[in-house]
Amino acid sequence: MLQVKEITDKKIWEEFLDKATYSSFPFFQSYNWGEVEKSLGFPVVRFGLYNDKTLISVCQVIDVKAKRGHYIYLRHGPVFKKFSNEEFSFFLDFFETFAKERNASFIRLSRFPQTVETDENYFAQKGFKKAAIQTIDAEVCWMLDITKSEEELLKNMRKSHRYLIKKAPSYNIEIVKSTNPKDLESFLPLYKHLSLRKHFVAHKGIIEEFETFVKDNQMLLFLAYYEKKLIAGAMIAFVGNTAVYRHSTSDENYKHIPASYLIQWEAIKEAKKRGIKLYNFWGIAPENEPNHPWRGITLFKTGFGGMYEYFVPTMDKPLSLGYIKNYLIDWINTKRKR
Repeated sequence: MLQVKEITDKKIWEEFLDKATYSSFPFFQSYNWGEVEKSLGFPVVRFGLYNDKTLISVCQVIDVKAKRGHYIYLRHGPVFKKFSNEEFSFFLDFFETFAKERNASFIRLSRFPQTVETDENYFAQKGFKKAAIQTIDAEVCWMLDITKSEEELLKNMRKSHRYLIKKAPSYNIEIVKSTNPKDLESFLPLYKHLSLRKHFVAHKGIIEEFETFVKDNQMLLFLAYYEKKLIAGAMIAFVGNTAVYRHSTSDENYKHIPASYLIQWEAIKEAKKRGIKLYNFWGIAPENEPNHPWRGITLFKTGFGGMYEYFVPTMDKPLSLGYIKNYLIDWINTKRKR
């Protein structure tokens, strides 16, 4: 018999995720990500779907109360041992009841792995509609299998990337791997400057994210120094079978120095040392959008070699008329940003 129970034991949660079925680790379903959300003031509840006494699926639920609307957020979840339409439908019915009890106007799902079984039409049949805002999480990610040897990984890179990585030592770039909050203080101003220069909204909660994941040895800050000056940096998470490229920055005055290329290579080697199988470069531009604002970073990421991983677009399931307000605000904001 199927039933849903709240899970409060971190060990049970993480052991399930270690054995669940997925290609890349569902980062936003990690226990520590839930702790980050809590530190930012969002209520988080972790649910497990059981078949009798066997745990078969989990989902970390975030209760979001924003000015534009109140919704229940299923980010990168639910996660299944093996996907089943019956089990997903049961879990979804539970979330709908849970959301209505809290007077939420809709459920938001972002992003679910796209497979033959789970595409946009599948969720549409269950009452979901494509959200007006699609910039929350990437619809396409770039993944690299790092179980290969370093020689093979270099060989499979774009020629220019391989050349810059091999040439980088001649610039006497110093790469520092750190878990020290003081180094994060050096990283953040450069990151803020990049967000202003590239016109993107700087992520909130980077400090909380760093502090939370570092406690479990699941995150490192990679900093590149040239002539004792910080010129680039990246935050990399190491969770489950995947290393995740979370945040990065660089100084435009030193763009002729291949520091960012060397940082990624050092992060890949660190992930290999930890026995990790995949390196997730995170979001890239869809193939059919040559003018996408992520085109530049896409060329950088794909140059390391790898493969596409596709996700279902961000989908919303309206539960009340209050959803209309949220949809219109998201639609207007999306048009304005474009």
